[in-house]
Amino acid sequence: MKLLKPSWVNHDGKPIFSIDIHPDGSRFATGGQGKNSGKVVVWNMGPVKNEEDEKDVNMPKMLCTMDNHLACVNCVRWSHSGRYLASGGDDKLVMIWQFSKYGGSSSAFGTGGKVENVEQWRCVYTLRGHSGDVLDLAWSPQDTWVATCSVDNSVVIWNANKFPEIVTVIRGHNGLVKGVTWDPVGRYLATQSDDKSLRIWRTSDWHEEYAITKAFEESGGTTLVLRLGWSPDGCCIVSAHATNNSGPTAQIIERDGWKTNLDFVGHRKAITCTRFNKCVFSKALKKNGKPQQYACCAVGSRDRSLSVWLTALKRPLVVVHDLFSNSILDISWSTCGTQMLVCSWDGTCAYLEFAEPELGKPLTDEEKDALFKKQYGQTYTSLMSRHKQPKTMIVEHADVLQLQRQRVADAPEPTDAASPEKPLPYQGCPTNKQIETRTPDGRRRITPLFIASQQIDLGGSPEPFKSRHVTSYSCEQKSKIVIEKKDEVTMSGLPPKESSQSGTTVADVVPAANPTAEGFVAEPAKTATSGDEPLQSTPSANMATMTSIQAKTPHVKVKDVLGARMVTSSSERAEKISKDQDQVTTPKTAPVSAISGLQVKRKAVDAKTSASKRSRKDWERKKEKEALGSPAPVPTSTTDRELSNQGLSSSSIQLPVSKPQRVLHATTTGEKGCKVNVCVENNMTSTGPTVHTVKYMQDGKGVVWEAALGSRGIQLAASRYIVCVGCEDRSVVMLSQGGRRLLPSMVLSTPAALMQCNGHCAMAITADGSVFVWNLQKHGGGRQGTWRRRSVCVRTGTFLRLTAHAMACWLQVATCDDIVQLSSRQSATAVQDTGQPPGLLQQLYSIHKRSGRKVLMIHKMSPALQQASTASHLESEVAAALALGSTAEYRRRVTAYVRYLSQEGLESRLREVCDTLLGPTYKTTIAWNPYILGFSKRQLLREVLPLVGGNLQLQRLYMEYQRQLDTASPPSKPH
Repeated sequence: MKLLKPSWVNHDGKPIFSIDIHPDGSRFATGGQGKNSGKVVVWNMGPVKNEEDEKDVNMPKMLCTMDNHLACVNCVRWSHSGRYLASGGDDKLVMIWQFSKYGGSSSAFGTGGKVENVEQWRCVYTLRGHSGDVLDLAWSPQDTWVATCSVDNSVVIWNANKFPEIVTVIRGHNGLVKGVTWDPVGRYLATQSDDKSLRIWRTSDWHEEYAITKAFEESGGTTLVLRLGWSPDGCCIVSAHATNNSGPTAQIIERDGWKTNLDFVGHRKAITCTRFNKCVFSKALKKNGKPQQYACCAVGSRDRSLSVWLTALKRPLVVVHDLFSNSILDISWSTCGTQMLVCSWDGTCAYLEFAEPELGKPLTDEEKDALFKKQYGQTYTSLMSRHKQPKTMIVEHADVLQLQRQRVADAPEPTDAASPEKPLPYQGCPTNKQIETRTPDGRRRITPLFIASQQIDLGGSPEPFKSRHVTSYSCEQKSKIVIEKKDEVTMSGLPPKESSQSGTTVADVVPAANPTAEGFVAEPAKTATSGDEPLQSTPSANMATMTSIQAKTPHVKVKDVLGARMVTSSSERAEKISKDQDQVTTPKTAPVSAISGLQVKRKAVDAKTSASKRSRKDWERKKEKEALGSPAPVPTSTTDRELSNQGLSSSSIQLPVSKPQRVLHATTTGEKGCKVNVCVENNMTSTGPTVHTVKYMQDGKGVVWEAALGSRGIQLAASRYIVCVGCEDRSVVMLSQGGRRLLPSMVLSTPAALMQCNGHCAMAITADGSVFVWNLQKHGGGRQGTWRRRSVCVRTGTFLRLTAHAMACWLQVATCDDIVQLSSRQSATAVQDTGQPPGLLQQLYSIHKRSGRKVLMIHKMSPALQQASTASHLESEVAAALALGSTAEYRRRVTAYVRYLSQEGLESRLREVCDTLLGPTYKTTIAWNPYILGFSKRQLLREVLPLVGGNLQLQRLYMEYQRQLDTASPPSKPH
């Protein structure tokens, strides 16, 4: 046996609470206390095993330091595949780390460049499910689940294939849960708690199988952790902190009947941790020379000693006394079975290495299969394959089987781990060029460009760390960066004027044809219905007016249109936009001294900023928010003058607006006459961005669906077909009976004071006395949705007059405040085809670039709320692309939406999408437009339907619509 204590493995004198060796044996991880936070460190195993590597000054010892945890890290565990590293700490969080290829080396944060990270490990998932400190965690066989235990008396089971999904929460203990371990066979889970019990849980239904309490009745006091272990052959469990005749022992619980007749004795103080070797050994231990099969277990105690036991012997194989100056907290064995690492509260680690004659010969895979076949009736290989896919789905139709085979054939072949792919070149800003402009006062301004050093690749398991040297070099070669000087004047915080090739004008934003209501948004009506006064203007007319403005101001950009407020007439709009354009850029022919008006504007802003003691950054955010959220004034008309003469001016009307409440309720009748309850749950937290929810509950079924809102709801109305929510930020959200967003958020002039729904129609009365009426078409019907706005005068609560107004509301496509829409911007580039120019929606998303922190809030929610938020922002993207008339983006967004619904198994929303695209399959008098944005709806359904068939749980849904597509008559050609 070889024993040593590498002094360089430390946390700067702070305790090390956990240690674990990577499955490939080339690195190990430690977790504990850092300087001001929790600390996870990945170390090189080479200098520990090899003295020459340890003396080599060019050999890296520490590979990476991660300090994302806000408090002490109590446990670190590698997944069995070696792909992930899990860590849990006192900050109630569990973080999943993954190796980042091509990330390059960097210095550890807060070290002033003294500590260099040779490898890059990034936190890819943050699991939030505990309300107390996380003390222990364990990966199940084949990495199907992760079990974490906490001082909140609970054990959380996480779905490792769909982080951060929670499978179940086990609440059977009455004390702090301090240890967890998995049955290698996969049938049970064992946990140990301060309530003096060890409990066995079935993985089939997560109910308790057995509870052991007798061995712990006399256990006095407590320990920081109670790390128990399960033998690799599954025959027994070894617990921590048990007693026998008032003496500390490690209790052995046999699988056969959960008997507690044996234990490991000899330690003077309480047992803190036990850890089994991952191998099953074979050796002739008796005089007859017949080899025995057994397991090896290491036991650590508060008496600072370590003992190693073989289950076939009555005495320990080796005992090391006074190995540390404080309690032993964790033990880890290597996959080969001959190496072991131990950590202690004193902040040091010990390394032990055994020879094969000392422990025995590890069983081969064939011998292990024979052992498991004899004990459990199945080989070890078959048991592990069952864990890899716990639920086996039966293919019910030949078409589904053919689809599955085609998906396997089309899947890309895995790359060789020995020759990883090279990173793709960065396609963003040029790295050999900088743009220089001038500010109004004549100073130089270098336009900042984002340059990615190297592409981040989070794929696969890391390669074994080899004994490579870390070298650095520098050269005296002259810089090749080209400085491009532009004779332009830019204001601080505003980008310079772009060329006409990359700019997007108003005419580019407005689609040539209006989307139909049979898609994902309702189409404005071109004429008023009978019995109504003719509208003076429709959204189409407004779009035409905006297009005519563009002819006069060819350099107007998308951001200028979004930042400009709606004004009374088209001439005033043109004048307003031209003024904004003059503030942003100045023609190249104008010298710097000729823009005195811009300098005066800058000075006035600076005076205002200094007077209010507000930083320039806050001022820019405020101006951006005002530009996006300013209400649209109502145009002056003859009716307004008449009302003013009567002393009833619409501008003087102010209806009371409800304050946000914790819960809003509405009751309606659903399908088949069943009662439906709809409620809006507002998150009343005042700090930070929050997400609010709409829940659709049906009698006997509970919550049918859940949708997310970016602003608190103040009005709620529902009918059999639609749900309408008026929000605090003046937006209106329209949802279908299946929970799908029918339109992008509509922004009214003032918040809604009253809302009603009847059938497919919704009405909203705003605080300024305006009435909005929307007629949303039933799915599969032929009527077009109509948009109307009316002014209403109110006196003593009575409606006096209704008159038509030439005004329509805005559709909110991009905003910097809605956290649900912000989350969609991370997927904007992901769905962009390589080599294709960016679409209108992606250009709008690129306007606001200060959403990083708010987007991170999405990942701090519960899994159910994350699912609702993801579905909501995908629906918003589909509706926005359709409203903008962006054909390519619409198809990509629909494909991404259907793919997500199929992965999550949201059958009700999938049916709604498929019904919308399929239309009537028989002859009917109801008019239905089979085309949307110039292409066939049914062809789009054929493209996305294989995504539904990829989930075998939805194979019946796939076959249902596939057969209807095959029997449907071909649609007529578009006019």
